[in-house]
Amino acid sequence: MSTKTVLITGASRGIGRAAALAAAARGWSVGVNYVSDARAADEVVERIEQMGGRAVALKGDVAIEADVIAMFDGAESALGPIHAAVVNAGIVAPTAKLVDMSVERMRRVFDVNVLGAYITAREAARRLSKSRGGPGGSIVLISSAAARLGSPDLYVDYAGSKGAIDTLTHGLSKELAPEGVRVNTVRPGLIETDIHASGGEPDRAFTLGATSPMGRPGKPEEVASAILYLLDDDAASYVTGAILDVSGGR
Repeated sequence: MSTKTVLITGASRGIGRAAALAAAARGWSVGVNYVSDARAADEVVERIEQMGGRAVALKGDVAIEADVIAMFDGAESALGPIHAAVVNAGIVAPTAKLVDMSVERMRRVFDVNVLGAYITAREAARRLSKSRGGPGGSIVLISSAAARLGSPDLYVDYAGSKGAIDTLTHGLSKELAPEGVRVNTVRPGLIETDIHASGGEPDRAFTLGATSPMGRPGKPEEVASAILYLLDDDAASYVTGAILDVSGGR
């Protein structure tokens, strides 16, 4: 069982929520970041406390630097030094072809999914790096199978934003390896979360999941298992710069 602290962005729902509960089950104290749904975040914290764990809800928009710094500060104040971060927060816009996308839509997707991930990973690097007084640790980024499939006719902007996460993994893992920090990515496929509804297709995971080699969509808990493996400094001690697909063979 771990006695360490992990900050998870976008942890009030979907994959982030599943990762928060799985981490708590293994003894991690959990910073539960959310952007708007305080009730959902509080429910995750309550579940963790019922399990005998420690957690704190942390409001913040990852695309805003001051919010990211404040959420790390809040997690450390409530739970102690940070040992890991899961860079999970992300959004998708309604399905559209690129020719029909507004600049405002694309800017928001890139602000959250790319800039937000980079700011969060940067702040984690500052807190974890041994040369800066940190304990070392692990950063797990959440990409998407869309990064290699392209999501044509759906959301190539989202796919591109996740491609940036894959590139960040390759570069940052090399920067931080001498600092005792491992950097890896989980790349989910079609997972049963409400992100599909936010894109205007609430049944998308089930419809397209049936066409995957495994014949079904994945569950958030299945992605969380991969995240927890990569967080584990013993089980994944020699794993950095890796991109782990959890996509049912897509």
